[in-house]
Amino acid sequence: MIRIGTRKSKLALWQAYKVQEELKALGQASELILIESEGDIVLDTPLPLMGGKGVFTKALDDALVAGKIDIAVHSHKDIPTDLPEGIELCTVMERANPFDVLVVRKDTEFLNIEDYAGLIATSSNRRRSQWLDRYEKHSTCDIRGNVQTRIKKLRESNWDGAIFAAAGLQRLELDHEIAMVLDWMVPAPGQGAVAVVCREGDTATAAICSGFHHEETAFCTGIERDFLNRLNGGCSAPIGAYAKVEEGILKLQTIVMDPNAEIKIEVNLEKDAMLAHNLGIEAAEYALERGAKDIIDKLPKEKRLH
Repeated sequence: MIRIGTRKSKLALWQAYKVQEELKALGQASELILIESEGDIVLDTPLPLMGGKGVFTKALDDALVAGKIDIAVHSHKDIPTDLPEGIELCTVMERANPFDVLVVRKDTEFLNIEDYAGLIATSSNRRRSQWLDRYEKHSTCDIRGNVQTRIKKLRESNWDGAIFAAAGLQRLELDHEIAMVLDWMVPAPGQGAVAVVCREGDTATAAICSGFHHEETAFCTGIERDFLNRLNGGCSAPIGAYAKVEEGILKLQTIVMDPNAEIKIEVNLEKDAMLAHNLGIEAAEYALERGAKDIIDKLPKEKRLH
């Protein structure tokens, strides 16, 4: 019996049930263990001040190390760049839509008004900076909570729209809420993919979970995370990276911005996929040569999670 650790939100449960289905198809019994994370409890503090997206994964990782669960299921983009000691990434599932989308309170007409001072809700520095770069007259405000809570907050607000991950809305069958796919916005490393972690050295569990590992998704998200890792950016830094394989060519699109959209560093590289394992690091080196370290060094430091 494999004990699957998951957060309690509907989206987290969707991901955990998906893993459970895959295990069942392999003839493996499992049960869900529900665990509340600090990120789900504290909703009035910006993520960087709490420790970045690691606040969503820490409680599960602690339970894993303590032996209370056998695997933990995470949104790949929420995993800290340095995995906690004693934990290893064992499976990356096939990626869904990697892009961000706009959900609006009324309609999208405000985007066509040249001097309109739009107000967009997002707690992500990456989304904020790219939005303000495209819509200079707009401003942003922080928003926290699960998908349903954020949509409810939008409906009850004076905001024009809020930015979400497409995959999250689609998994919750909320496609009808999507007003616009922001395919011009570079996603977060790993966005759209589900990751499974296990205890280091638990080869039996890792071997079972390898049965639903998606090699191409793991390859692409690994390159994206290499980019983030090399920049030492942390989960809350305004850094985007998206890798995809087309006809044997690995195409990597990256961006580093300051939160106020005053500086933008874009690096786009292509390479034969068979030779592209270091492309994320290469892109990061280019970005560092162009001043990425100065941007990251000026960001407020994320609280350290212990």
